[in-house]
Formats: sequence, C-alpha cells, structure tokens
Amino acid sequence: MTIKKKTYRNGPFKDFIAQGTQVGNVLYMAGQVGISDRGNVPANITEQTAIAYSNMKHVLSQFGADLENVVDETFFVTDMSELMENVEAVYGERESAYGGMPEVSQTVVQVGALVQPELKIEIKCIAHL
Repeated sequence: MTIKKKTYRNGPFKDFIAQGTQVGNVLYMAGQVGISDRGNVPANITEQTAIAYSNMKHVLSQFGADLENVVDETFFVTDMSELMENVEAVYGERESAYGGMPEVSQTVVQVGALVQPELKIEIKCIAHL
C-alpha cells in the first residue's frame, strides 16, 4: 500500500530534508531553528525562538495552515539552564507567535548539539490540517 504524501522542501538542505510532510490531514514538520532568511543567527535563545516560530509559520503556510493548526510541539535545547534563565522571554515569544497561550502539548528535551554550533533551540511540531 502506498501512502500519499505532500512535501515542502526549502533552504540549504532541501535536497536532503523536507521541511514538512503531509499525510492525510496531519502535517509533520521538521525542526525549525533560529536562522533568519538572510542566514543570520542571533546570539541569544529568545531571538532564536522568535525566528524559529517565524520559520514555522512559513512552512505551515505552504500547507494552507498556521499556528492554530499545531497540536504538539517539541523544543530541543542545547542548554536547559539557559532556557530556564530566559524562560519568561522564550515563552513570551511563544505566546506572541501563537497570539496567546497555545493549546498544544509540548515536550522540552536537552540535546548535545544542533546542526550549527551557535544554535540554541530547535522547534518541531505536528499540525492537524
């Protein structure tokens, strides 16, 4: 049995990684990081979070969706203590992106590294379309 999929590929790794894959009415989004469309990476986790959410919105829009469709998200952070030191600002960016307290489940995981050493957070989500 073949599963019908729709994918969106963009960015420097588009030959290797789909930014999003839709199967039926579910979208599985690859982790989005705090790299701006000009390739800039801010030094702090709060600004990286804001850019990651902007990147998420872009990918969601390719499937006719927005953050309202997100049902689950995972934060991958390289330093849990840095997240906790900036938790109000980081979660402020989250609420700002969603337009209020989001109704999504969330997991936070500390990892050894992300794709570039200056990255501090990556956000992955699942959306219902």
